[in-house]
Amino acid sequence: MREPPQTDEGWYALHDFRRIDWAAWRDAPQREQDRAIEEGIDYFERHEAVADADDGVSAVFSTLGHKADLMIVHLRPTLDALSTAERRFDRTALGAFTEQSTSYVSVTEVSGYVSDDYFAEDEEEVDAGLRRYIEGKLEPDVPDDTYASFYPMSRKRGEQDNWYDLPFERRREMMEEHGEHGREFGGRVKQIVASSVGLDDWEWGVTLFADDPTDLKDIVYEMRYDEASARYSEFGPFYVGRRFPPEDLPAFLAGEAVPTDDAGEGHDEHAHGDADGHAHGDDEHAHDGHAHGDDEHAHDGHAHGDDEHAHDGDADEDDIRGELADLDIYAGKPHGEDVYATVLYSEADADELFEEVDGLRSNFDHYDTHVKTAVYDALERDRRAVVSIWDTASAADTAAGFLSELPDVVSRAGEESGFGTMGMFYTVKPEHRTDFVEKFETVGDLLNEMAGHGETDLMINREDENDMFIASQWRSKDDAMDFFRSDEFADTVSWGRDVLADRPRHVFLA
Repeated sequence: MREPPQTDEGWYALHDFRRIDWAAWRDAPQREQDRAIEEGIDYFERHEAVADADDGVSAVFSTLGHKADLMIVHLRPTLDALSTAERRFDRTALGAFTEQSTSYVSVTEVSGYVSDDYFAEDEEEVDAGLRRYIEGKLEPDVPDDTYASFYPMSRKRGEQDNWYDLPFERRREMMEEHGEHGREFGGRVKQIVASSVGLDDWEWGVTLFADDPTDLKDIVYEMRYDEASARYSEFGPFYVGRRFPPEDLPAFLAGEAVPTDDAGEGHDEHAHGDADGHAHGDDEHAHDGHAHGDDEHAHDGHAHGDDEHAHDGDADEDDIRGELADLDIYAGKPHGEDVYATVLYSEADADELFEEVDGLRSNFDHYDTHVKTAVYDALERDRRAVVSIWDTASAADTAAGFLSELPDVVSRAGEESGFGTMGMFYTVKPEHRTDFVEKFETVGDLLNEMAGHGETDLMINREDENDMFIASQWRSKDDAMDFFRSDEFADTVSWGRDVLADRPRHVFLA
């Protein structure tokens, strides 16, 4: 009797293996090498930030041995998106120095071996933990700074041992045993298992991730003794490598160790189970999410524009905060309280800019590290600000690269001349919004009369009129401090305690 388990599919996967023509690379003029590096970094950064699709994840790995030098992994909602990603790499100057030694196409899946309830028509039968687990299998993430092992596999269809001749319950028993042993590696090994039946030469493609490469060896070795593997499985070639951030591409091509910063952040601690393929762990919390692009220059809690403009908590900034504290003025954190932000100003059409930002934001929302991205309109000028806030410095810095390509960007916070102050996220009580705007106009008139003042804008969130920030530009720090010491400012702060829903949550100094 035919008893194929039900399946549900998620993202399509492409494992693109590349050999580098090292002789051609060594002989290439420096300008050609520079162009290849520039286009290669741009390609990897764009695809890791999923600027090319509505959703997905990408990563690049240095690969050991003769079979390949690079393993480029893409997961996207459609096969067409994978095809585009593959061809776009071939069109880069870096791609011209490579040949595709092999590749593998598959699609993530869950099956009836995992849960009968999931395939029932009544979705209320599926508890939240199982749903998160399944979502993590269908739309998986790739850990940062991790070792990876990829291999294809199939179930045997021999005369004596034929997996597909077995009753469903017998297959389920073996998969449960397989999963039980895989769970012993929970927290050490994560996996992505994707079906390739009808898509490639084997039936599944398995990608294992671990911080310790011996865990990759141990899990495959120990699970070979399970009946599902020992009797009914066949395995293809293995590829092993380590993920590195796009900015380490020059080091990779120079023969240096990558990633260059071996500290690493944000290792995923969870391993998954699977369907007919493998079951290397079974953690319900299967969708932690990661920000890519681990920028080695984004330490000390700063990611406010390009790193040459970041302040890195230097003594001058500490002095400013100390002076404000002496005046009983809350100065917030250098780049937000426990978050990292980038702010850009644009003179593009408001609706056009919002549409562009909304498209980027839908991609940003895939990552758990994304806190908020919004467009703010200036009250009195034809100017807009795009604010993007993240949990990690590297994520904010990566986002800044994509946001900088928005139309008619005129500056980034921290790049203007003079001295800037920025009070972020004043949340105004709705009943006092009109009063707050009128107060700003009054203070604005005062500022225009002060020596050293350049300009001040009240920026209002297009999607929440009670969410605002005030951005000011001064000739120097001393000019700004004169205003902070004034009676008028003290009166404004005192008045604000009654009209604000809470204290300013993020205050930036530039």
